[in-house]
Amino acid sequence: MVPEARLLVSELITNSVKYGNGGPVTLEVASERPDKIRVEVIDQGSGFVPAARTKPATEVGGWGLHLVEVLADRWGVHEGSTHVWFELSAGR
Repeated sequence: MVPEARLLVSELITNSVKYGNGGPVTLEVASERPDKIRVEVIDQGSGFVPAARTKPATEVGGWGLHLVEVLADRWGVHEGSTHVWFELSAGR
């Protein structure tokens, strides 16, 4: 679970720095149980609607949200914002 969490946090922070309009980026990590974590990344971007990757697999970049979708148990975006969250559980 930890390697996946590190990768997804890295991807979301990178997106925040790249697209977040230069404002602060907030990372929140919570765990109510030792086998589950919830991560939220919040930036000052103008918001977006998540969309499936349409680029060819050979093209560099654009894998962040795709990785979140594949690796996370659950994930989402607070509508109209750049507040992305995901949850991971051990033994998935």
